[in-house]
Amino acid sequence: MNEVELLIESQNALGEGPMWGVREQALYWVDIMGHAFHRFDPASGARKQYDIGEEVGTVVLRESGGFVLALRSGLAFWDETNGLQPIIDPEPDKADNRFNDGAVDRQGRFWAGTMPMNTREPIGALYRLDTDQSLHTMQTQVTVSNGLGWSPDNRIMYYCDTTPRTIWQYDFDPATGDIANRRPFVVVPEAAGEGAPDGLTVDSEGFIWSARWGGWKICRYDPDGKLEREVKIPAERVTSAVFGGPELEDLYITSARMGFDPARDSATQPHAGGVFHLRPGVKGLPEPEYKG
Repeated sequence: MNEVELLIESQNALGEGPMWGVREQALYWVDIMGHAFHRFDPASGARKQYDIGEEVGTVVLRESGGFVLALRSGLAFWDETNGLQPIIDPEPDKADNRFNDGAVDRQGRFWAGTMPMNTREPIGALYRLDTDQSLHTMQTQVTVSNGLGWSPDNRIMYYCDTTPRTIWQYDFDPATGDIANRRPFVVVPEAAGEGAPDGLTVDSEGFIWSARWGGWKICRYDPDGKLEREVKIPAERVTSAVFGGPELEDLYITSARMGFDPARDSATQPHAGGVFHLRPGVKGLPEPEYKG
């Protein structure tokens, strides 16, 4: 337990948003600054890269086939036959903003948030794309929209904004998709070695796994926000994680190579930007697909 291994030597500039396709038994993730998303089949070892041509913050599977992407230019469907099929750009007046992390809730709605690329002003937002493809603004005043997840009982939504170093929790209504009563779940202190909260995933016991950008680790919190464990990762910029595998007992962890200096970093984090693997002794929850 808690033995981390390098799974894929991907050397992504900004590896992010891992997603486990239950039907395919395959891992997907994005390289935001590489303008691509990737697929890995653990059973065969086969890998494939899909070049999109712009920053892609999130990839999720669409139940009817293909994918939903959250891009710099907005939300879009994508498949290998038809390519990009734009859905909507909710922020045409904010040219510096791009979509970042996202996730699908258990009712099949797609959630994704935006962030400015060249400032740390809170001009991003969190959006919900319903199954009828209508878009709803769920939270404004966001700086770096990041990890999303839901409790096993589907009554709490977790949402990370990296710059204020906060994972928020909301009361969640699964029938309507409404959120309410925002309050801090975890506020990461500004201390040496802590890093900042990035992507997250929720396990079957209701504990939250939070990747730490700049912290060389991933942290597991109990449902009350108490730190249960830290797992060291051999990369400084740990970005996100997802459970996968036939029994959902494999934790796949993405990382970034941004800011990598060969002279300084080659000895300490030669595999930065890679995908790491861990069997933590707990199972995850299946990743839903978008139903629209």
